[in-house]
Amino acid sequence: MRSDRNLFADLSVGSDIARAWTLPADLYTDPSVLTHEHQHLFGRTWQVAGRREQVARPGDYFTCQIADEPLLVVRDGEGKLRAFYNVCRHRAGPPAEGCGSRKVFRCSYHGWTYGLDGRLITAPEFEGVQDFREEEFGLRPVPVEEWAAWVFVNLDDSAEPLLTALGELTRQAERFPLERMRFFERREYVMQCNWKTYVDNYLEGYHLPSVHPGLNRELDYGQYVTETFARHSRQSSPIRGPESERDAPRRYPDAAGLAAEYFWIFPNWMLNCYPDNVSLNIVMPLAAEQTLAIFEWYVLAELMMSDAAQAGVRFSHETQLEDGDICEKVQRNLRSRSYQRGRFSVHQEKGVHHFHRLYAEWIKRD
Repeated sequence: MRSDRNLFADLSVGSDIARAWTLPADLYTDPSVLTHEHQHLFGRTWQVAGRREQVARPGDYFTCQIADEPLLVVRDGEGKLRAFYNVCRHRAGPPAEGCGSRKVFRCSYHGWTYGLDGRLITAPEFEGVQDFREEEFGLRPVPVEEWAAWVFVNLDDSAEPLLTALGELTRQAERFPLERMRFFERREYVMQCNWKTYVDNYLEGYHLPSVHPGLNRELDYGQYVTETFARHSRQSSPIRGPESERDAPRRYPDAAGLAAEYFWIFPNWMLNCYPDNVSLNIVMPLAAEQTLAIFEWYVLAELMMSDAAQAGVRFSHETQLEDGDICEKVQRNLRSRSYQRGRFSVHQEKGVHHFHRLYAEWIKRD
């Protein structure tokens, strides 16, 4: 195995999909790669931290972990959304844990107390300490913004605005009432695969007939389309017309004229848009070959107690189990001495090629 420096220095993915090669298998298996990704990829892109409803009122807060960093998100007393490293400036204790509502944050290690704006209020037993200025020991802030139903953070202090980074996605998603939808259910799936293995799989409908018989009955594979943009892609497919008597039962038998749309946003989150629900996916690496996929389903208020909402979760759950199974099999095979790099289907893997090109560009920026 080459060092990660040499591996990334040699990394290239051609712009012509007909001639390009996929990412090397080493990038999916070597533990040192993930350390580099945390610093140069996850630490420099806007990441979904939580839901806006979690910080709806002054004092509301939640904690989370992004790129191996502990973070604290809070709505301050003036209603401003703020985010900080959840690290006390004394000896690195936690100023906050879990979620809830607070007027101040008190570190559970030595009792240092911080305001909702991050300023240090009290440092017990610090009398006599020379050249200590409380104003220099506030919680370190992190860029934080909101869009639709979610809160985003970026560990890069010089990050461009969130809406600039999202680009055309905000306009494309307007047809879905994201801000009016309510959180319905959350599930978490741990898979024994690299996070990129899972993203690769998400970004193509090529595997639909082989891996997803249920989903394949709903979508018109012959009209499956992938479009790529600056930092996201959109996959779409018309939903099939009314079923015949010979068809197996379907999830959307009466949705003729409607479509399913799948948005992937670089590097690791997705929106799955169906006629009656939208699900958010966040793909988080736990280790080089272990990934957490977080699913959150959202529906309109009038559907909160409906059978349709529950059926939507069951349908997505079945699809996710199928994806997890094939991704774990692929991950094991990525370690084979017989495999190093692959090629792209010009017609079916535009999204995967787009991801690999963006990955190579961002990971080599330094």
